[in-house]
Amino acid sequence: MSDEALAAGVASRRPRRSLLDSERLLAVGGLTPAVVYIVALVGFPFVLAVLMAFSDVTVGDPSLDFVGLETLRQVLEDPVFWRALRNTLFFTVVSNALVVILATALALILTKDFKFKWLIRLLVLLPWTTPVSLATISWLWTLDTIFSPIDWVLRQLGLLEGNMIWLGQPRLALASVIIVHTWRIVPLAAVIVMAGMLAIPTEIRDASDIDGAGFWRRTFEIEIPLMAPIIGVAVLFGVILSVTDMTVVHVLTRGGPTNYTQVLASWAFYKGIEGGDLAQGAGTALFLLPVLVAVAALILRFARRTEVL
Repeated sequence: MSDEALAAGVASRRPRRSLLDSERLLAVGGLTPAVVYIVALVGFPFVLAVLMAFSDVTVGDPSLDFVGLETLRQVLEDPVFWRALRNTLFFTVVSNALVVILATALALILTKDFKFKWLIRLLVLLPWTTPVSLATISWLWTLDTIFSPIDWVLRQLGLLEGNMIWLGQPRLALASVIIVHTWRIVPLAAVIVMAGMLAIPTEIRDASDIDGAGFWRRTFEIEIPLMAPIIGVAVLFGVILSVTDMTVVHVLTRGGPTNYTQVLASWAFYKGIEGGDLAQGAGTALFLLPVLVAVAALILRFARRTEVL
């Protein structure tokens, strides 16, 4: 039998590949839903917001009349905008600093072996699984001026007389928003940090024990440096959730007292949706983009440098 006939016989017996075996088809099929989602729910609204920010569109006059930078100039001249920008940065920095500390502490605890560890993990995850609006409503009752259980406990301990005006005093309102933001983000960050902690090879811990390293030295000189990229990812998620969220402020204080707790997301909503000035609302929301890009770039750069080191 000739070589050509042998090759033809082998080819005839070779199973034919179906369309489902095509890697190109599988790649297109897997990426298409994500691309459609990004274009429909991210790309189109972003382009529409840019168009509105350079127009004078309102609820009463929905025509997109180009006015150049006039709308953005009006946004920058608004003192509430600058307060909202400062609050956004302040809330993000303080809440995520607390998130890193609490999430790392929780991860250290939840990686140990003790009874009812599954129950503790479940309780830690509950704030993250609860819808943010419902969770914030529970905090609204908890921080109520008259019915607050926190005030009741403090009065029983003799540490408080009367009632605390948690959401009516500017500084207490700021602290309340930060506490709720931190409480909401800590579970997700703890799970991320815990996954990174469990990924540390046991040989490293065994070597540190042999060298006589104690708990604090092993934690701060070995485990946390190794988990720095993972912690950076947790912070990135926390920053995105903090900067883009308006639910906590809207439910707790509605930006009060006297716009003292406004953030960019809530102020854009009040100006654009409740106030009817769609152009200024879109212009305010656009300033979220450079804040997110700058913070994300810094965090990813830090995570990459620590990973290389």
